[in-house]
Amino acid sequence: MNYWPLIGVAAVVLGFVLRLNPALVVVVAGFITGLAAQLSPLDVLEVLGKAYTEKRFLLLFLLTLPVIGLLERHGLKERAQLWVAKLRGATMGRLLIAYLLMRQLASAVGLTSLGGHPQTVRPLLAPMAEGAAQTRHGELSDEERQRIRAMAAGTDNVGLFFGEDVFIAFGAVLLIQSFFAEHGLAMDPLQIALWGIPTAICAFAIHVVRVLRFERKLAQRVAQAKAQQAAADRTPSP
Repeated sequence: MNYWPLIGVAAVVLGFVLRLNPALVVVVAGFITGLAAQLSPLDVLEVLGKAYTEKRFLLLFLLTLPVIGLLERHGLKERAQLWVAKLRGATMGRLLIAYLLMRQLASAVGLTSLGGHPQTVRPLLAPMAEGAAQTRHGELSDEERQRIRAMAAGTDNVGLFFGEDVFIAFGAVLLIQSFFAEHGLAMDPLQIALWGIPTAICAFAIHVVRVLRFERKLAQRVAQAKAQQAAADRTPSP
């Protein structure tokens, strides 16, 4: 086996470490891999061109990343925090539970792209959850903010993972069908999807409990930190 083509991976790592242009790094790494695999430069160009024409739909996803970055640069997070702070009765727990329900229902009908970490969690959900928690519990430490962001990301994962199993055209459902078919059990994808509904409901209930427990512990930690700070302020300095 020829291991020399793996040098392209080292080229990618080195290029990213040096903070070079990502597109240039990928193209150069592709040429390094192709030449190491004893392909001619024209063959490498043919492979790159074929991959580009066949995967052009990925550009629609890639274009969302700079758009989200531009919106963040112009204050998207801050506006989301201010907006949720003005809502009466809005709490971090209620916000995450509502998003979880929406994410599961949308994924169950195949609309898996309506959420996600780069386009929804980072610019909208996490800042809104932080804003709701800060409005209700006061100033948060950096550690608490990181915990809230992690819970927001986990909420998206749970909603997507257990919601898409209910969609009959999802790859995992078809994989389950083929597995049973290989072992002599003929099952319809609709049957498999319907049996995913109880699991999705249980996952929703369990994560709701996790979110509520997390918010309760967050309130306790913030109150304890405030009490310690107040006690430290009352202590006379020597």
